[in-house]
Amino acid sequence: MSEENDKEIHKLGRRDFMKLAGGAVAIGGLATGGWFVTELIVDEGDVDKWHKSVCRYCGTGCGVMLGMSKENQLVRVRGDQEAHNKGVICIKGSTLSNLMKQEDRRIKYPMIRKNGKLERATWDEALSLMADKFKEALAENGPESVGYYGSGQLLIEESYTANKLFKAGFKSNNVDGNPRLCMASAAVGYTQTFGKDEPPGCYEDMDHADCFFLIGSNTYEGHPPLWERIMIRKKSHPNTKIIVVDPRYTKTAEKADIHLPVVPGTDMLLLNSMMYCFIEQDLCDTDFISKNVTFNDGKSAVDFEKFKLFLEDYKPEKVADELGLTPRQIRTAAYWFGASKATMSMWTMGINQRAQGVFLNNNLNSMHLLTGQINRPGATPLSLTGQSNACGGVRDTGSLSHLLPNGRLVANPTHRAEMEKLWKVPAGTINPKPGYHALAMFQAMVDEKLKACLIMCTNPAQSLPNNDHYREGMKKSFLAVADIFETETTKFADVVLPAALYIEKEGVYGQTERRYQIIEKLVDPVGEAKSDLEILVEFAKKMGQDKLITAHTSEEVWEEYRELSSHSKYNFKGITRERLKKERGIQWPCPDENHPGTKRRYTKGDPFVPEGKDHYFYGKPDGKAVVFLRPYKRVKEVTSTTKPLYLTTGRVVSQWHTGTMTGGIKELNIQSGGGRFIMHPEDARRLKLKKGDLASVQSTYGTITGHVDISENETPGVVFASFYDPKFLVNKIVNDDYDPISKEPVYKVTAVNVSKATSLDRKK
Repeated sequence: MSEENDKEIHKLGRRDFMKLAGGAVAIGGLATGGWFVTELIVDEGDVDKWHKSVCRYCGTGCGVMLGMSKENQLVRVRGDQEAHNKGVICIKGSTLSNLMKQEDRRIKYPMIRKNGKLERATWDEALSLMADKFKEALAENGPESVGYYGSGQLLIEESYTANKLFKAGFKSNNVDGNPRLCMASAAVGYTQTFGKDEPPGCYEDMDHADCFFLIGSNTYEGHPPLWERIMIRKKSHPNTKIIVVDPRYTKTAEKADIHLPVVPGTDMLLLNSMMYCFIEQDLCDTDFISKNVTFNDGKSAVDFEKFKLFLEDYKPEKVADELGLTPRQIRTAAYWFGASKATMSMWTMGINQRAQGVFLNNNLNSMHLLTGQINRPGATPLSLTGQSNACGGVRDTGSLSHLLPNGRLVANPTHRAEMEKLWKVPAGTINPKPGYHALAMFQAMVDEKLKACLIMCTNPAQSLPNNDHYREGMKKSFLAVADIFETETTKFADVVLPAALYIEKEGVYGQTERRYQIIEKLVDPVGEAKSDLEILVEFAKKMGQDKLITAHTSEEVWEEYRELSSHSKYNFKGITRERLKKERGIQWPCPDENHPGTKRRYTKGDPFVPEGKDHYFYGKPDGKAVVFLRPYKRVKEVTSTTKPLYLTTGRVVSQWHTGTMTGGIKELNIQSGGGRFIMHPEDARRLKLKKGDLASVQSTYGTITGHVDISENETPGVVFASFYDPKFLVNKIVNDDYDPISKEPVYKVTAVNVSKATSLDRKK
């Protein structure tokens, strides 16, 4: 943070700063892990009525209480003490009322680009132009020429409707979105291991764990309320071990019992080596393995002995140097993991955004299966979700190019037939070929194959890696963009549609632990803005798809989707609208209205586990989970004499994603400062750079300049940057390689050269 921002924070005063940093954080200081917050300050003077809701930001899915004034304005926000987060919210959540006061920044009416400029239009004009362009593309180039790029922030009802419209209406599987950029590897990893997507455990496991294995997650900044829960567990049970694997010495790593600063891109070596140690240290649960686990080398089934032989190459002494660790560190981490009464693993983008993202997810699941650290309180592999509704709205609804709702696959003929029957469309309607995944979709724009695309609630012109390359494609395709504020992406739009924000609409969110929660409409949209569902329904009518899209309200769509779920192992038919409005979220599976929801899957209490069985992985035909033999492959991007440093990207606590929402909140901007490159003093000294200097950072993909910050918490050889600042488009120089299975891009490992610059050159 700059000195100027430090001064601004002091100007805020104690009361203002406390309200900024955690006006709704009741226990931040008690756990000694919170965000410099030690008390609760909530001025309820202007509140006429409180309403329960869900935070708009990350995948934690914190319950919040929204204080509405007599004038029906959101004036106060606090954590919901009856929700799973027990009243704790982060600084972003505490400023939700400020988000709703950004009317001056809002897109208030439709716009059409004429002569290079966006001009105000009517809804009919905008939607008619969209329909004409989509009809023209379909008629002249077929279903593969149109696409939809969605978001893990849209409501379930919205993503479900878009998916149905494109796949069953336009016969196009070109349905993808920003969850491909953050959670695809976790989804595929779970599916390969257990047969079904979504975590087997829950947040409550954090209250029972005696060992936390945090890898690829700066939980302190990325999921603050969950970090608080870990710290509470640590304080109440001091012998609880925290293992943090991260090239950076983050705020999360500061609290670790052991920090493993692996060389970027080498995590697979560590996980395989830890599994070697499980065998060496006699930590494998052989009884659990014999009853519940099979082994596979990626092509065919193998036995446990072959798995042991495979791990011989990962003995700590063989891999420690490349990892940047010592054999003793590896063995200590393995012993704590396997010998603990209950171990919980948590990870997010640092694992998923990798060329071996799926394999890494496989291995994390495998570590729990080998040691029996699964299917009981405190013992579980839990991938942390990035966006507020990436799980419920995209993964569960099947709103990716290879998926269909509730775990079905486009390429599976039985699954297609099931969905055609449920959607009441003729057999053969759904295209058997998966559509374009995220990067392929924008490459298809570059290649002029994707002629028309609808983008909703996301900002790919800022978030995609190798950014300039794909921005060129956006100039060639007809783009309709629905959003709440102007973004880097609306600069390329031919049609811009004003979307409703947060409590201006109603619908359901589904977060990390399979918990579905409702957001109720409390205020009317600004200007002429409409919910994304309304936009999709009206677009469907213009496209002649009104016989397919017959559910027009959020409640009607929910009822359709709820019934559809009952034909799957994702069954949440029991999660009615009435229950959602009364209860603090319900976890699926939940097959009927009397069912309490399911905390832990594949074990007693899960409605799909047969009576009398302790464990049953029902996603697999034999009821057994799979441990894969996953070899380590060196990353494509390696440092060299010309590019001697690694660039890695991530989040900061007070900003979110591309800053579309948080970037308009003054208090959060003061706390975060602008985007910048952060490096270790050792690298800065060698490069003759001081704090505040300008640096030119060059990769294979481009060059940008930015200010330098210096921190002992960075690892020598690693430069860190966040992507929230549109004036600092760091993704222009980020590697766009991707996992060959999940198609998730590699944001975490890019080789770069850094040199001193004399001026900001935003054109590079």
